[in-house]
Amino acid sequence: MFDVCLLGTGGMMPLPYRYLTSLYLRYEGSGLLIDCGEGTQIAAKKAGVSYKGIDTICFTHFHADHISGLPGFLLTMGNAERTEPLTIVGPKGVERVVNALRTIAPELPFSIEFKELAEQTEALRCGPFMVDAYRVNHKVTCYGYAVSIPRAGKFDVEAARALGLPVQLWNPLQKGQTVDYEGRTYTPDMVMGPARRGLKVAYCTDTRPVPVIADYAKDADLFICEGMYGEPDKQDKAKEYKHMTMQEAVTIAAQAQPKELWLTHYSPSMMHPEEFLPELKKTFERTLAVRDGRKKTLKYDDGGENG
Repeated sequence: MFDVCLLGTGGMMPLPYRYLTSLYLRYEGSGLLIDCGEGTQIAAKKAGVSYKGIDTICFTHFHADHISGLPGFLLTMGNAERTEPLTIVGPKGVERVVNALRTIAPELPFSIEFKELAEQTEALRCGPFMVDAYRVNHKVTCYGYAVSIPRAGKFDVEAARALGLPVQLWNPLQKGQTVDYEGRTYTPDMVMGPARRGLKVAYCTDTRPVPVIADYAKDADLFICEGMYGEPDKQDKAKEYKHMTMQEAVTIAAQAQPKELWLTHYSPSMMHPEEFLPELKKTFERTLAVRDGRKKTLKYDDGGENG
């Protein structure tokens, strides 16, 4: 199961009822966090997130509302007796920025491995997650992320039997391993069908609309996108500060056709984001103005597991 929890939905400053932006993803015991704004620790505690199980943290950019919660979060991870290395991904300079923040969190029982993004688009593997990073258009270097769970094709039992392979070799081939048997080498493609559709969550905040967002959100199981402003008269402000309006977000969703759109990263002045939904749904019906702690478990279309 691919579990999704939007821990915080606020932009700019935390509010008593709305924490700053952060997204938690979990699959096969491995956790991935995108952004870590102020209040993320409290939101994670409320959601029952295991700090010890987070193996990767990805940052979209280095504005305070996306990274200010990191020092305390790292300390809490350390207090949870985590010893495994932590991977931190972000724009160029992420190692310098994180180490500066660690002035107040200098001693941790685990090491940190950094992956700095420098290209327009980059793909990397983080545990069970395939992470595609793509540069967007904010006032500082900023990336969106598409996080996918690949799914192998079905194992062809008849093909394996025709090749004379004993049952004990089937599992390694299913896991993508090459095996040798009776002087011959067997590769997974000899017994596996074509790759099946996996699962994908696309996440994007702090940007003006650019075509690459729809490219990476295309056919996603869930698209989580900034909806900083809902009022029509905030369009000029969105352009000035390089953010998106809710209407711009649903327009992108209409192009990309994800299964569902969650709006997030609301302006502190927006008290009730859901009041804009009737108009927004005219552009993309499957739109939700979610609140902190929203959860969803994504499943394969056929209800099957990975094997």
